[in-house]
Amino acid sequence: MTIVKDGYPFILGSLAVALAVWYGAGIIWCIPFLVLTAYFAYFFRNPKRVTEQDTSVIYSPADGTVMGVEDFYDEEYLNEEAVKVTIFLSVFNVHVNRSPVSGEIKYQRYTCGQFVPAYEKNASFENERHAIGVENDKMKVLVIQVAGLLARRIVSWVTLGHNLTQGECYGMIKFGSSTELVLPKNVEILVKKGDAVTGGKSIIGRVMD
Repeated sequence: MTIVKDGYPFILGSLAVALAVWYGAGIIWCIPFLVLTAYFAYFFRNPKRVTEQDTSVIYSPADGTVMGVEDFYDEEYLNEEAVKVTIFLSVFNVHVNRSPVSGEIKYQRYTCGQFVPAYEKNASFENERHAIGVENDKMKVLVIQVAGLLARRIVSWVTLGHNLTQGECYGMIKFGSSTELVLPKNVEILVKKGDAVTGGKSIIGRVMD
C-alpha cells in the first residue's frame, strides 16, 4: 500500500502542528493532531490492486456504495441512450479513481460548481465535477468525478489522449464524493442500489454480444 502524493501536505502539516503543540503544551494536547495525522495517512492510501484485463467487462471506477442505477439519454459524450451507475464514497473509502476499461481518453471536461452533499440527487449537476470519456474498439464510456460537501478539490493525473488500462489510477477526489459511470445500453448491469463495490475489482457490467 502506498500514499498518494497529494496527501503529503495534509499529513506533514498536521504532524508539524502536533509536534509544535507537544513542544509547547505537552503530549496530551497534541493527541488530537496525531489522530488527524493518522486519518490523513489512512484517507490518502492507495492499496495495490491487480486488475484482471478483460475487454468484455467494466470494472468499478471507485470504492463505495452504489447509490443508483438509471436509464437516461447522455448528451455529454455518448450522445445516445445510456445507463448511469452512481457510486457514493464516504470519508472512510479509498478515494483513488481507477479506469473501468482500457482505452484512449477522447473527452475531458472540468466544471466548477457548488459543494452540496455527494449523495444528493442534484449533486451531479450543481457540484464541481471532472469528466473523462474513454473509447476502445468495443465501446465508449464516461466517468465523472463529483465533489461532495467536504470535497474541495478534484485531482486528475491524466490528460486528453492518454491511453488508460483497466484498473489504472487516474485521479482522486478529496474528502467525500461520488463517481458516476455512464455506459452504453449494450452493457448488462450486474450491480444494484446498495451494493458495495471496490475500484478495479468489482464488475459493474458486462458487454452483451
